[in-house]
Amino acid sequence: MKTLIAVIYNHRPDAAAQVLTTLQDLQREYLIDLDDAVIVRRNDKGKLFLQQSVNLAAAGAWTGAFWGMLIGLIFAGPLGGTIAGAAGAGLGALSGSLDDYGLDDEFVLELGHEVNSCCSALFVLARSITTDKVIEALEGSGGRVLRTSLPMDIEERLQAALDATPKTT
Repeated sequence: MKTLIAVIYNHRPDAAAQVLTTLQDLQREYLIDLDDAVIVRRNDKGKLFLQQSVNLAAAGAWTGAFWGMLIGLIFAGPLGGTIAGAAGAGLGALSGSLDDYGLDDEFVLELGHEVNSCCSALFVLARSITTDKVIEALEGSGGRVLRTSLPMDIEERLQAALDATPKTT
């Protein structure tokens, strides 16, 4: 079951990006398996911007190039493989840029209306999470939980950790 965590950071516009970097470090330690993450920022004119963690166009291009080249090599030889690979990359990039992956953009925009120009928000969808270790790593990062799919007691522990005074190392 996937876990949703949405947190707004009212103290710095770059706080969500820093927390995402922390979560990506935790992913390398196999403490969280991120499916998708989106950073939400609002500019001075009030426009919301979503920064996706997954570049869908690039992922689609690689997938399209691989399958295009493989099919082209099988049915048309080396030259056909090259041409089919290029065509597959183009179609894959187009398909990837039109695809919606992980977090629903409408849901993110709906909750994103709480983000002021001084602030940022982080929306995370995780396939798996080692809750105690992740909460410990986020201790003192600030922020207010907007919404989660966590049980209420764990959500309260997360909010308490966010509110805690940052650890000095």
